[in-house]
Amino acid sequence: MTTTTAPDGDKTDLSHLLFGIGGTANSWPDRRHYSEIWWTPGVSRGYVWLDEKPNYTWPSTSPAYKVSGDTARFKYSCWYGSRSAVRIARIVKESFELGLGNVRWFVMGDDDTVFFTENLLEVLRKYDHNQMYYVGGNSESVEQDVIHSYTMAYGGGGFAISYPLAKELVRILDGCIDRYDELYGSDQKVQGCMSEIGIPVTRELGFHQTDIRGSPYGLLAAHPIAPLVSLHHLDYVDPIFPDLNPVESVKKLHDAYKLDTSRALQHSFCYDLTRNWSVSVSWGYTVQLYPSLLNAKTLETAVQTFQTWRSWSVEPFTFNTRPLGDDLCTRPVVYFLDRVELVAPSRTVSTYRRVKAENEKECEAEEYKAALAVEYIDVSASTFNPKMWKKAPRRQCCEVINGVDGPTSEFVRVKIRGCNGWESVTPP
Repeated sequence: MTTTTAPDGDKTDLSHLLFGIGGTANSWPDRRHYSEIWWTPGVSRGYVWLDEKPNYTWPSTSPAYKVSGDTARFKYSCWYGSRSAVRIARIVKESFELGLGNVRWFVMGDDDTVFFTENLLEVLRKYDHNQMYYVGGNSESVEQDVIHSYTMAYGGGGFAISYPLAKELVRILDGCIDRYDELYGSDQKVQGCMSEIGIPVTRELGFHQTDIRGSPYGLLAAHPIAPLVSLHHLDYVDPIFPDLNPVESVKKLHDAYKLDTSRALQHSFCYDLTRNWSVSVSWGYTVQLYPSLLNAKTLETAVQTFQTWRSWSVEPFTFNTRPLGDDLCTRPVVYFLDRVELVAPSRTVSTYRRVKAENEKECEAEEYKAALAVEYIDVSASTFNPKMWKKAPRRQCCEVINGVDGPTSEFVRVKIRGCNGWESVTPP
């Protein structure tokens, strides 16, 4: 699909986005912490749309709220769904009808959606907001896409509608809600309208519905080559970081993101040929150390630490996975982010610490002993230039930096950098 962008002097910024967050008065006290991670008071624009007026003092750290209009007149016949889908579907219409100025994009999300707003902006800047665009992502679980749709942007992962498209959408939305009364979700009803207008979803890989169960580790450790835009369903999966709760975990990831927004979760891997090791880095989150030389196809594929959303099955997903395996000697030694520092105006050093669960068994093979002795991995990287997203995508390269006296036992140092000419991750 051909995309056109606005002139550089007219760059879309946060003030051009109007967020519509679907919530309830009952759920907000628990869910608000997710929105407060990414919301910038006094800069971000938008509202939390509630089902009723809250009977408690509204937190000053939260976005302002509005109460949705009555939807009793609309039809809803999905036997396994909730009528709240009607109210949530109308948020874009009610947001548009506020008549606020200087809005280029209406961004919809749930009360447990975490946006990475600088990356969201980078994605939306690819598209001309004066044209009709509907930008978002699908579910990760094939069963969800089959039941609901492959052709819609899933609401929990968030989606963006350009102003001209919103103007067309609000004209027919109420009629669509009745015409598609049998559909389960608000996002399905919105997509039904998009079908009538003739606008397809423009898929961006950084929107994450997170329709999985279990541990999201494998998914996040092998992020696609695309900006991280959103995460969702964090109360329904294991915490991202061990020993932290879901909110603390995503806040830790978000804090790392703020130091190098475009690099968050970007995947790089390389070899230490001195020790025949493979090192896989998901920046700001984790490092995996394999005491063997794995090929690039294996390293880029997500380790399956999760199941499907609806049936808790091992497959299928909309991306390739590889089994974690029962053999401890095929698993990586895993390190999680300990800290990240800005050591120069355009360079970071992030440190990853090995976290061993109590009573965790380890591979006793000889080649694993040196790897298991490594306690920390330091990763240095130049700040990722967001303009790189306007070029053909390429995973950045890395190299293991050993000292003049050779490798040390407790520390491994890795440098992430742009790839050199004719460079590839190819084992000898």
